[in-house]
Amino acid sequence: MKGLFCRAGASDAEHKFVIQETTLPDVLGGHQVRVQVKACGLSPLDLKLLDDIGVRRDLNPVGREVAGVVLQVGAQVSFFHPDDEVVGILPLDSPYSGLCGAIDIDEHYLVQKPEKVSSACAAGALRDALCAYTALHTHARVAAGHTLLVMDGASSFGLMCIQLACYHGVKVFTTSHSPQQHAFLEQLRPSVAKVIPVFNGPSDLLPAVEEETGGLGVDIVIDSGVRLHEEESEETKLLPHKHDVISVLGVGGHWVTSQKDLQLDPPDSRSLYLKSASLSFLNHEVWTASSAQQGRYLHILKDIVEKMSAGVLRPLPEEAVPLYEATVAMETVQRHQKKKAVVKL
Repeated sequence: MKGLFCRAGASDAEHKFVIQETTLPDVLGGHQVRVQVKACGLSPLDLKLLDDIGVRRDLNPVGREVAGVVLQVGAQVSFFHPDDEVVGILPLDSPYSGLCGAIDIDEHYLVQKPEKVSSACAAGALRDALCAYTALHTHARVAAGHTLLVMDGASSFGLMCIQLACYHGVKVFTTSHSPQQHAFLEQLRPSVAKVIPVFNGPSDLLPAVEEETGGLGVDIVIDSGVRLHEEESEETKLLPHKHDVISVLGVGGHWVTSQKDLQLDPPDSRSLYLKSASLSFLNHEVWTASSAQQGRYLHILKDIVEKMSAGVLRPLPEEAVPLYEATVAMETVQRHQKKKAVVKL
């Protein structure tokens, strides 16, 4: 049985993705479930995070968002039975690659997959939908009537944020990074209040938000990264500067950032203080890095797949690639951190 693994390099460009043989134990643990994987989502691998939490390996398994069918259950498993369709995210310390034909996983990381939701759709959207829930509910405490600015709304994560917020009666603004993305976002249903083009430069962001909110600013901002300095590189030129984000926040606003190395200068902190605004960091792996709120985590996963089944959450269609193209697909995902890929097994 083959799986995809990463051999760490000095930089993202030097990581090597290799196919390795793996085996499953003969006996299942008490609470473990053996799952035949039907589809696996590929997301960027954060080796620095693994090192921070003490997970150090020569070969790191790749592919953790899985959907499949239960083959066998351990003696103490109470939630699942053979032939159940399930979906879940492998924990950070799992020794298995989601691209293996079969994996063993604790039952407390899985939920039932509705029949209407395809395996490829569930595996490809689960992580981004979970991040959207975390940003909007756990951090921002979103409620009907709030105003929300989602940066890069055409990304997989941004789209999940928009759809979830619209479902809860939130007025949504978003930014587009290209004319094609702009047209796509303007055609979304339910529709957003305003699509702000930033592909000609992010300088249009603040005037557009002030015009739409009467100068009051928005209640919540969710970014997908920010520029920390005035200099623009090719990768960051479309990202908002941290000053722009603070400027568009209203009084009592909340900024949820994905920027891992965000540094605020004293004037930035002063601006947040004057607005009585708050800042929180979105760690995409927080739920599987700690079991302190496992029940809440499973409730969120179950709600996500139910909303997919009901058509509330409609992820970007990702064309599933065959297993033999997984290495190339993962290299592309790792280079372009916002890209996604789905492998069909």
